[in-house]
Amino acid sequence: MAHLLGGENLTVSYATRTVLDGITLGLEEGDRIGMVGRNGDGKSTLMRLLAMRSTPDSGRVTKRSEVNIGYLDQSDVLDGDLTVGAAIVGDQADYEWARNPQIREVMGGLVSDVDWHANVHALSGGQKRRVALAKLLIEDHDVIMLDEPTNHLDVEGVAWLSRHLKTRWRANQGAFLVVTHDRWFLDEVCTKTWEIHDGIMDPFDGGYAAYVLARAERDRSATVMESKRQQLVKKELAWLRRGAPARTAKPKFRIEAANALIADVPEPRDSMALSKMATARLGKDVLDLENVSLDLLGGEPGQKLFDNITLRLAPGERLGLVGVNGAGKTTLLKLLNGQIEPTSGKVKRGKTVVTAVLTQEVKELDDVSDLRVIEVIEREKRSFNVGGKEFTAGQMVEQLGFTKEKQWTPVRDLSGGERRRLQLLRLLVGEPNVLMLDEPTNDLDTDTLAAVEDVLDGWPGTLVVVSHDRYLLERVTDHQMALLGDGKIRALPRGVDQYLELRESALAGSTVAGGGNPVMGSSGSASAKASGSSEAEKRDARKAKNRIERQLGKLEQQEKKLHDQMVKSTNDSDFDALAEQNKKLKDLAGEREALELEWLEALEVLGE
Repeated sequence: MAHLLGGENLTVSYATRTVLDGITLGLEEGDRIGMVGRNGDGKSTLMRLLAMRSTPDSGRVTKRSEVNIGYLDQSDVLDGDLTVGAAIVGDQADYEWARNPQIREVMGGLVSDVDWHANVHALSGGQKRRVALAKLLIEDHDVIMLDEPTNHLDVEGVAWLSRHLKTRWRANQGAFLVVTHDRWFLDEVCTKTWEIHDGIMDPFDGGYAAYVLARAERDRSATVMESKRQQLVKKELAWLRRGAPARTAKPKFRIEAANALIADVPEPRDSMALSKMATARLGKDVLDLENVSLDLLGGEPGQKLFDNITLRLAPGERLGLVGVNGAGKTTLLKLLNGQIEPTSGKVKRGKTVVTAVLTQEVKELDDVSDLRVIEVIEREKRSFNVGGKEFTAGQMVEQLGFTKEKQWTPVRDLSGGERRRLQLLRLLVGEPNVLMLDEPTNDLDTDTLAAVEDVLDGWPGTLVVVSHDRYLLERVTDHQMALLGDGKIRALPRGVDQYLELRESALAGSTVAGGGNPVMGSSGSASAKASGSSEAEKRDARKAKNRIERQLGKLEQQEKKLHDQMVKSTNDSDFDALAEQNKKLKDLAGEREALELEWLEALEVLGE
């Protein structure tokens, strides 16, 4: 493989601290590299050096003369006075950039819901991020460097970006380097991992799962490693080995050694014990939403954010929520927490329920900004119980990554990730029995995420997590549900993969996908069941179902053919033909919708 760029003896120091200490590395064609490490250990610094956006104190970065580098910074670098269209494609006319299928794919994947004519300064932080990412990806680069590209992306956006990076080049062409805390994304797209720590870089083969396995092996052999760090890695390893087989398919070293390492590690959660402990604290009733509807604030009269939904949380339940932006995930947490009242329906709350919500903001720490970390926790409580074990405030602070020195840091001087950790810890100290987390992974590095998950594993209560982080959802919740923006809540027996299938179908004009029940109610039960249908009615419904499925299959083929024709018309600038084809596509969408209603009716009769 051809060499693209590299760094030799790179050293960077800030005040009295050396962040990078004589690092030498390189990128070759075909490299797909993820960079991990604790916040502040120098990941972004190293990426800026390799992208030639900054210079080291000593050492040098070299690249082949013709190599073109694309770089996505964490900061907002767009001109706020430009329109979205101008920011992405410059002064190109629509028909010019629309000829390029790669540009169309990027537009559809990242900015299809963003107003093309809006000024950049009027966009939300998430929209600005997607516009900047779209601008980078439509350009022709040999090397792409992405610093936290999944920030502000929802589950669909992360899945789209992973597909794009995996198919952007042939296997032995191009290269990318990515810094992200999204461990699913690292596993999905990376074939190498660089760990930045203590001023050095350690390379590993494979994505995040392979890295965790290899690091655990390294730590086992290095007896000087502190026991706390190794125990966290071992617990993460145990979950990975007991999880999906795909996670352990990549490592090259002996699996037997990994099995020996985790032989004495207990299961990450004892569901029965957890349920009993939570029931003892909560009683039988926790939080129920019964036939709840909520009008959309600022919407048309009668327009609803939630339409007659039912959700029951059981003692010890661990629920993950995913959904499109604006579907009401945060609002649902506010309903459960009693912060807002429904337009209709009931919210039932158990008598002993004590809730706590980790919001997406960290303003809750503003009132303690002058206190030190340990003082914040001790002011709440000096000791508390987690998983049957007694912890002092200092021990819990240390378990979530605050060293003894860091515990005496004023809150105002903490980084974003450190403030996030303290925010969670402050909630846990209050000993709630229902914990709701709204995008808890924001600003946390992979080591800190593992520490947070370790705490949540032993936490004996009902847990509701809203997150776009697939890894976290699979790790700490036992089942997932989805909000798709249609006012309903759906169970996802097959997890996030099923959610993505539902979204793809919805975007294609369909409301049926994934083999699951289309609309789910309490505890994932179907909202419509067969009730007293005769055998003859069921027989007719079965025939209708089979007929409709055949017709839907034919419609899908016609739609695919039309899409191909539309691409050709776009490339030929034949806009008359494009308009006619678009009209036919809308007609087919109408046929599909009618057929799907019939299909749903047949399912109701059959009780499926």
